[in-house]
Amino acid sequence: MTKNPFYNALFAIAYIVVLVTGIFLSTNFHGFPQESFIYPMVMLSLLVLSVALMAYLFFYQPILMLLDGYREKAVKLFLQTIGIFAIGIVLLLLCALVISR
Repeated sequence: MTKNPFYNALFAIAYIVVLVTGIFLSTNFHGFPQESFIYPMVMLSLLVLSVALMAYLFFYQPILMLLDGYREKAVKLFLQTIGIFAIGIVLLLLCALVISR
């Protein structure tokens, strides 16, 4: 998406947080049907949307850079984005552990 790996990883983490929060809050609505054939379709659609969005966030700029002949920069951007994303996930897990105590 951008050539800044921090933004790419931050957008990915923000998307995951918003999506999980929405799913968590939607199950608490009164009158919301608990069992429906629509749930598997919605979850599969969300999976496809999430995979497409994550592919865009993680791969779009590195592939463009690779096609332009900047192989080293493309690999560096991709690995930095993955690394920052991993650090963000670890920080979220640590926050969850601290909050749950």
